[in-house]
Amino acid sequence: MTLEQTAQGAVKAVVIHNGRLLLVEQPDGSDLPSGFPEPAESAEATAARLVYELTGYLVDGSSTLEAKAAQEYPGSESGAAVVCRLLTEDPSDGARLTPEQIHWVPVAAAVDTTPPGAVRDYLKGHTPV
Repeated sequence: MTLEQTAQGAVKAVVIHNGRLLLVEQPDGSDLPSGFPEPAESAEATAARLVYELTGYLVDGSSTLEAKAAQEYPGSESGAAVVCRLLTEDPSDGARLTPEQIHWVPVAAAVDTTPPGAVRDYLKGHTPV
């Protein structure tokens, strides 16, 4: 993986179910499931594949969030963020991560730890008042 891939091609999956956001353990803390597309794979298909491979949860990649302009959110991450709908409440066997590495956190708690941009804006819209 090159720095160019990291800056331009990463896809993040945003999965919210029952007021909770799916996060997975990364070397530097918990984050949205993310990774890079296979050749000719859409962002929506990439997000669904990543979630399934990492967690065993079956999701659909239903819509891509609009990227915010760099001038609006300086220092924000680039790449696609895809909203996914959970299709199965129980994960299948064979996930790369253990159950201890998969976290469902309240959306309200995740808003403040999410970098500024389209994902944070989306989460704010799904936070109970």
